[in-house]
Amino acid sequence: MAARPYWKGQIRLALVSIPVEIYSATKSGATIAFNQIHEPSGKRVKYEKVVPGIGPVDPDEIVKGFQYEKGSYVLLDDEELEAVKLESKKTLELTQFVDSNEIDPLYYEKPYYVVPADDLAEEAFVVLREALRDTKKVGLGQLAMRGREYIVSLKPCGRGILMETLRYADEVNKAQGYFRDIPDLKPDAELLDLAETLIEKKTAKFDPNKFHDRYIDALHELIERKRKGKTITADEEPAPNRGSNVVDLMAALKKSIDRPGEQTGKAGSARKPAAKKAPPKKAPVKAVPARKRA
Repeated sequence: MAARPYWKGQIRLALVSIPVEIYSATKSGATIAFNQIHEPSGKRVKYEKVVPGIGPVDPDEIVKGFQYEKGSYVLLDDEELEAVKLESKKTLELTQFVDSNEIDPLYYEKPYYVVPADDLAEEAFVVLREALRDTKKVGLGQLAMRGREYIVSLKPCGRGILMETLRYADEVNKAQGYFRDIPDLKPDAELLDLAETLIEKKTAKFDPNKFHDRYIDALHELIERKRKGKTITADEEPAPNRGSNVVDLMAALKKSIDRPGEQTGKAGSARKPAAKKAPPKKAPVKAVPARKRA
């Protein structure tokens, strides 16, 4: 069964209109759904829509309401909400272009694939895609979907275009409020070199297939063991050993680099830890035999 478009309309650039369809680029991952159970009876807890003083009500009698003061509502039905005039419900107008690295990743929300709606739209679609690619720009506009208007960005994606919804400025918390108490320290040069060596040792190309949800796997195992009547006990993990000084950090970094089986990127890419500075050279002396151990 072919996927249904999430949105159908047109991209407009000045006097050029391009009919397009938009599809969600992501899907929900594996999840385990839990139900609330009344333990004494073992039966599932269900919820009813009720009105105080009236009791359960028919779903057909429920409409949307906006509370403008306590206990008072403006009632709106679906037809009235659909009648709200907003051009971006059917047209995505590109009003600005920015460099691709200008947008902070914090603002990106959800990706969608954009494709031409028909054969007649293909030429204009390809022209827009290649123009964005050649100029290394991202197109910005606003689009109404599913009850709200989003800022969106457009960028080339293979043969198609990738659209991403963006958060508004008031939806992003400013980092300063969280980072202000972190001291402005200059790291020790040898510690920094060790950390960079460890990063390079574990550097490799990103492959999403190497990652999976281990929590879901563990839940499946827990449920299967419980289903077979096994007793489950929680094992307390020991608190992590926190180093209290630079010596502990130095030792931990060196041990991490020497640890066998660590993922390595390109062969020979990992740097060796910084060697300690050699003492000043002295005049050569004659070699003497090494003393035997006692």
